[in-house]
Amino acid sequence: MPYSQFKTLESVVATFDLTVEDTVHLFSQTEPIKPSDRLKDIINEGLDLAIATSTEKARSELLISPILMEVRRSFHKQISLFSGNNFDVEPERGLNGFCDFIVSASATQSVITAPVLTVVEAKENDLRSGLGQCIAEMVGAQIFNQRKGLVHAIYGTVTTGTTWRFLKLDQQKVHIDLTEYFINQLDLILGILALPFQGLGEFHS
Repeated sequence: MPYSQFKTLESVVATFDLTVEDTVHLFSQTEPIKPSDRLKDIINEGLDLAIATSTEKARSELLISPILMEVRRSFHKQISLFSGNNFDVEPERGLNGFCDFIVSASATQSVITAPVLTVVEAKENDLRSGLGQCIAEMVGAQIFNQRKGLVHAIYGTVTTGTTWRFLKLDQQKVHIDLTEYFINQLDLILGILALPFQGLGEFHS
């Protein structure tokens, strides 16, 4: 059963024996990252088109991808971005299949390297609909990271491109931020997306 088969929050929590904690402003202490003029121009140009077209593909190409690429540039391309890649961790437990986006601590696009951040595109502009799949991918990322000797918290996000909801998996507890971040809060979105890679220099030393 691939990640996408986890359609609900309840199903993934039951399958992997997780607990859930809802938190308001979970990432309120996160240091924002100022978006570049380049990103602001791309978003300003693509926003109206993405909303008017109102397809997942348009939102992915015009909004989500440019924001993730900005995170990559902020780390001087020491992290990689994978789109639509297979991420098989434990197929027998349903931790396999394609992911919308994976951000990986690797300077090469040839291989996914721990730590990883999972990004799920919300279906039909419904953020809640993507929570089950996102958490399943986070569980997969947790196991993947642990195999590489990394036991830090796992981060994930569900997004429509214009709205972002962030999650953190710490051992068996899933923290869901009830705060939604909007496209006009790019500095906060970028700051949270960068969290898994803040120790990148130490990781690669």
